[in-house]
Amino acid sequence: MAAERKGRKGFAVMSPEKQREIARKGGRAAHEKGTAHEWTADEARSAGRKGGQVSRGGRGRLLESVDMTRANP
Repeated sequence: MAAERKGRKGFAVMSPEKQREIARKGGRAAHEKGTAHEWTADEARSAGRKGGQVSRGGRGRLLESVDMTRANP
C-alpha cells in the first residue's frame, strides 16, 4: 500500500488573516478573564536579547560567552 501524505488541518489551512482574527479573540478573552501575560520592560528586553543572539548565527544555541548584563562601553 502506498503511504498517504497527511493533509493540512486546522490553522494550517486557514489564511493568515483568519489565524490573526482567531488569535486576537483569544487574546482579548484572556485579558478580560485576567489570565493574560503582560510583559514587563525587563522581560521584553530579555526575550529580545535571546532572540537576537540566536539569529546572529548561533545555530539555535544561545551565546553563553556573551555577558549581556553589562552595558557596552
